Amino acid sequence: MKKFRVALLANLKVNAPKFEGMPEDQWDDLDSEKTINSLLEAIRAGGNTCEFLEGDTSLLDTVRKMKPDICFNICEGHFGDAREAQVPAILEMLQIPYTGSKVLTLALALDKPMTKRVLHYHDLPTPAFQSFERVNEPLNEEMIFPLFVKPSREGTGMGVSAKSIVHNEQELIEQVEFILNRYKQPALVERYIEGREVTVGVVGNLIGPVARRLPEDEEAPRVQAGLRFFPPMEVNLKPFETTDVVYSNRLKVALADQLDYLCPAPLDAEMVDELNWLTAAVFRVTGAQDVSRVDFRLNVHEDWKPYILEINPLPGLSPGVSDLVIEAAAEGVDHTYLVNMILDTALKRYGMI
Repeated sequence: MKKFRVALLANLKVNAPKFEGMPEDQWDDLDSEKTINSLLEAIRAGGNTCEFLEGDTSLLDTVRKMKPDICFNICEGHFGDAREAQVPAILEMLQIPYTGSKVLTLALALDKPMTKRVLHYHDLPTPAFQSFERVNEPLNEEMIFPLFVKPSREGTGMGVSAKSIVHNEQELIEQVEFILNRYKQPALVERYIEGREVTVGVVGNLIGPVARRLPEDEEAPRVQAGLRFFPPMEVNLKPFETTDVVYSNRLKVALADQLDYLCPAPLDAEMVDELNWLTAAVFRVTGAQDVSRVDFRLNVHEDWKPYILEINPLPGLSPGVSDLVIEAAAEGVDHTYLVNMILDTALKRYGMI
């Protein structure tokens, strides 16, 4: 089997820029040296050569000097409202293959309100929402308290805490103001879905041709061939119910190694099938490729009806703590195999293997 020269592209926390007034959680999305080393080891264990390149402005020079056959991209980016799409845009210009979703999908998925507009257009269940660019914008009629407030373009639960759930206009104003001031971006406000939070990870590509639309015929077969779904995962929040009633930034970062991950989540087969179908549908309409994770809330007041929160086309790959890694492990897929599965999926997509 042919071996490849792979460039691992990522943004290390230790290399991240510093600036005045920077929020404490500014770079929580970025990767640790431990994670990067584990990915290097995994790709090399697959028989390929692999070197790490920082995904900043130096990449224009370093990637051309290295001349990789393919890049394993997990770059979050530093600045800009489509920062996750910047490195793929460079690779597209240089005609260098890379793993994962392309420019349009990464730009779309980072912007949660824009993603929800796409989901709404396709009649996929997502909580009613409104985007706030100013504190004093009037609330739309369908927006009924309690509501949930979070930044429009952040991950890793940044800006999410117990205060994100607001029960009246005063609390709404305070939380929107907090998001606008701290993150310098619009606040996403959506109907709060009381219930359980579940995530589904997937590796593969839908067998095409696959248009970025859903079939109008309700009797048409559900298109999900080509995707490998991992068992759904749920975080047991009961030990933290007095402080963290939601999967907050504090839990995802400071306490990630202390959480009780329920995987497979205690769900019946019919619900798992529905979640898989919805995951495939979101994967399809956003144009995702190779790997993704889709987050849901199951509404306790609607017989656990699933609502789509977002898709993450750049899911974390930290051994032992990242959701996708835990889900894969629940099915007997270890970290090394998972990483190489993603790499091989991209290589097949490019016709390289």
